[in-house]
Amino acid sequence: KERSLSDACRLGRSQGASESNPTGASASTAFGSARAAGSLRGSFALRGSFSRAAHGTHETTTIVAPEGLKLPPETPLLGSSRLAANAMRQASTRVRGDSESDSSTIGTMNTVKTAMTLKEIEAEYLEKARTTFYNDAVTFAEGTIPQSIVIATVIGIVCGVVAYTYYYVLDYFLELVWKRMPEKLVVDRWPESCHWLWIPLVTFALSACCGMSIYYLGEPGDLAYTIQCIHSKGYKSTHHILPMIAASQFSILAGASLGPEAPLVAICAATAGFLSRRIFKQTNRNVVRKHTFMGMSGALSAFFGVPLGGSLFALEVASRFGIEYFEHLVESIFAGEVCVAVFRTLAGLPLQQIWKISPQRMAETQPYMILLGAAIGLLGAGVAFLWANFHWRLMDVFRVLGLLDDENAYAVPRVLLGACGVASIGVLVPQTMFWGEWEVGTIATLSPASDLPHVWPTAGLTGFEMDSATGCLIVGFAKLAAISLTVAGGYRGGFIFPFFAAGAAFGRALCFAFPDLSPVIATLCFAAGINVAITRTALATSLILCFLSGEQFALPVVLAASIVSLFATSYVPFIKSQLARSDIDYSLYYRENRPGPRVQDSMRPGAMSVDA
Repeated sequence: KERSLSDACRLGRSQGASESNPTGASASTAFGSARAAGSLRGSFALRGSFSRAAHGTHETTTIVAPEGLKLPPETPLLGSSRLAANAMRQASTRVRGDSESDSSTIGTMNTVKTAMTLKEIEAEYLEKARTTFYNDAVTFAEGTIPQSIVIATVIGIVCGVVAYTYYYVLDYFLELVWKRMPEKLVVDRWPESCHWLWIPLVTFALSACCGMSIYYLGEPGDLAYTIQCIHSKGYKSTHHILPMIAASQFSILAGASLGPEAPLVAICAATAGFLSRRIFKQTNRNVVRKHTFMGMSGALSAFFGVPLGGSLFALEVASRFGIEYFEHLVESIFAGEVCVAVFRTLAGLPLQQIWKISPQRMAETQPYMILLGAAIGLLGAGVAFLWANFHWRLMDVFRVLGLLDDENAYAVPRVLLGACGVASIGVLVPQTMFWGEWEVGTIATLSPASDLPHVWPTAGLTGFEMDSATGCLIVGFAKLAAISLTVAGGYRGGFIFPFFAAGAAFGRALCFAFPDLSPVIATLCFAAGINVAITRTALATSLILCFLSGEQFALPVVLAASIVSLFATSYVPFIKSQLARSDIDYSLYYRENRPGPRVQDSMRPGAMSVDA
């Protein structure tokens, strides 16, 4: 910014001199004449009025936005006021110094006599803040705090009800398909040696249902597509809701390694966008985008049971490095709080620890553990890098087979091919079945397979157990393979908890190699390293892992693992739609009388079609 401001000052002086005195005898002004300012388009961003003495006349120049920012014409930019004011003062001082040293041009030179002081600039910038909560509440103006509170509350309540309905249906059918039905249809009817056949039977049947739902109901989208919609138009269309509900429910019930988090994000994002545009009649794209983020934050907060972590995840996952939609942070967290309260109340679920990795919680964290966590996070990033390359090659295989068509004409054979891998791995290593939210506790504590909460029979075909370093590595790599086959097969769901499960397995393998290593540190840091490398959510991942494990003192260590993983994989993004936001300059310098892009505008040029 400092370089661009300095260049703007120099450019303004040279253009002012050339236009007012083509011979160059009249040295310079701070920003030239009004005509020069028009050509400048304000290479830096602040509205300022300047008087100059030119043959006894005075002109006022308004510095406006550069054309490169693609903002509405003549948009005055109001941000970075301190930096801009200092640059203008320095330019004015230099011009005066030059004029005083050149006696031959005294009297004919255009010099800056006055400039807006910093106090005047700040007064103009804060003029729009001279209103009250009552006035904004009465007018219900777009983007104001009263409006945000009302809309966030409505979105939180609605998305809480939506999330509860989704959760209730999923929980009911999980119990029906994987507990009640085998007890009635298989136990005492099939030979015990054939009980394992229930796994491929259910997986193939429900996978076929998943493929048919995509074929007949249409494309449900995925997390990458949701992020693309956030960037390009600020909302996700509601016609994706029904296909996503059907496809994701069948995917999860089939035992695939994807969870409900991404479907809930997509459903609640579309719901929130609908409420914003249709019910509250919002048209400003960034305001609608804020409400969409509220829905996403509510979904993740409700599902994880971690309001701050879930809300941060929704904002972090849209970008490759940190939170770029920072202006929506507080309202999104508020919507997440409302949503988690509604969802957990309806479901009768408390906000609590769900994994007990160690018999005793960590009472303290030694400083050296932060370096240890960073090292484990780097290992997790390496594993994630290897997995991403494997997955891209597996997608190439599906592409060569002609199964990745845009019209989903081959949705059924595609998902059945994926089911071959998912069922085969699940039969041999039952710990890899399902999304892993509750399986993480079993894996991280090396509990017997009989403690697995969903799959039946828990012994699978071979009675595999995690009782050695080799067994832990098998579970870790098998889980990663199952995730890749699930995604490539066209199932719909989220891979946050599946990566947590894989990371927990690798972390336990480390504990066999280093017996003095804390299982809490090993499992949580490895899980963070893998997940952050793929999703780019360093802050949210750390909070979620530490909250769900009840290990608050592990947070500095897990955060170190997350940040190192984020740095290590910064140039190898997995989710291609995680882009730098295109309206960053406009969001910083918004003015009510110059509204931003509207939601009916076309998609941003160059917006890509994302293939997971």
